[in-house]
Amino acid sequence: MNTECEITVTVNGASYTRTIPARKILTDFIRNDLGLTGTHGGCDHGVCGSCTVQMNGQTVRSCLTLAVQADGAEIETVESLGTVDELHPIQKAFVQEHGLQCGYCTPGILMTVHEFLSQRKNPSEEEIRHAISGNLCRCTGYQNIVKAVMTADRIWER
Repeated sequence: MNTECEITVTVNGASYTRTIPARKILTDFIRNDLGLTGTHGGCDHGVCGSCTVQMNGQTVRSCLTLAVQADGAEIETVESLGTVDELHPIQKAFVQEHGLQCGYCTPGILMTVHEFLSQRKNPSEEEIRHAISGNLCRCTGYQNIVKAVMTADRIWER
């Protein structure tokens, strides 16, 4: 039985072909094989959302996704949003509104918010809270995160 598979994925616009163990989770592939450490592993059960990435335009929990399931997919991680010199408007809003503390959950929240705001303009506070409800933050009361999403909605031209 062959326990290794070759996959080809596009991550943040770059194509990668790797031979990996068939049971490797996408979080570990992104972090360990590709060196993109912005995606965090938290609970490994899909509950906390810190591992959230976008696969083919939709958010997925990379801890619940086998890397082989991503074969042929386009994946975006938090590293795709902006650079140190030019932050994405969502990142700018999170800085401006103090929407983060320790930062562990932030990459997953940013990817969730990116998908949400790509599909919804002028969301209500209730809609924002519902959209981020799958991302756990143990440091904040979410108030500044919600403010950051509202600010991002105003400043992001899409």
